[in-house]
Amino acid sequence: MTGTRITALGHYQPSRVLTNQDLAELVDTNDAWIRSRVGIRTRHLAAEDETVDSMAAAAAEKALAHAGTDPADIDLVLVATCTAEDRAPSMAARTAARLGIPHPAAMDVNAACSGFSHALALADQALRTGSATRALVIGSEKFSSVADWTDRSSCILVGDGAAAAVVEPAAEPGISPVVWGSFPDRGPAVRIEGTPPRFAQEGQAVFRWATTELPALVRKVCDRAGVLPSELGAVVLHQANLRIIEPLAAKLGASGAVVATDVIDSGNTSAASVPLAFSKLLDQGRVPAGAPALLFGFGGGLSYAGQIVTAP
Repeated sequence: MTGTRITALGHYQPSRVLTNQDLAELVDTNDAWIRSRVGIRTRHLAAEDETVDSMAAAAAEKALAHAGTDPADIDLVLVATCTAEDRAPSMAARTAARLGIPHPAAMDVNAACSGFSHALALADQALRTGSATRALVIGSEKFSSVADWTDRSSCILVGDGAAAAVVEPAAEPGISPVVWGSFPDRGPAVRIEGTPPRFAQEGQAVFRWATTELPALVRKVCDRAGVLPSELGAVVLHQANLRIIEPLAAKLGASGAVVATDVIDSGNTSAASVPLAFSKLLDQGRVPAGAPALLFGFGGGLSYAGQIVTAP
């Protein structure tokens, strides 16, 4: 075994949909204002009894079914989240219990919006070194639970949901080496703090960082993987803001790739956004099997992580 690959993905979103018109009844905003600034039309919000681990398990069940993998064959469960309801047991342990996975290594990864790519890299490394044989990597967020519904600059962004990937050994590498890092001195620009915890950000500072400093890091992912931007079949960036996604993709120069814009319908789902958008593209048949896809998360921390994966 010389590498790993994603064999299947699955996703879950709550049934409740909050439109921009609905938000206009809560705060001083309107549909045109929201669309012009972030590109979002709708977002899904979890019900009271839906939790980070219940959504993670629902997404994982679909991924396991698509892969034809028995839960008992999973020995590593990683859940990327920054909205866990409790500190322990971890969301990963609770998800494993829901799925009936008997004795996995189970842990949460909190790198905010870049959490899924961090967790995917850790799973890739664990399988390559023999520490695990088959992994579930999940991004799951109940972002609405930390929203300040009186702050129109932040509450318009948040959405809930989960997506999961089954990762297995492969004769040929299907997950490239990760490019990851952070700007911790600027970490407070995106934060979830206080009691109760509330999400807040310095929008203009984040926008400048994402559009001026991240393009070189996104290109570095391609360079490290040995893949030209023109060879990409898909570009899946963290679904934070359409005005960030489109310039980043344009600067990369991946002219033949489909660019994920799930933010329009799902809002910002933090650690769930990259796998959620990727899973939807696959379900829609917009990325052919075997095509290289760029995954890149960025946000709270300020952290970033990305890799190129072979589409299952």
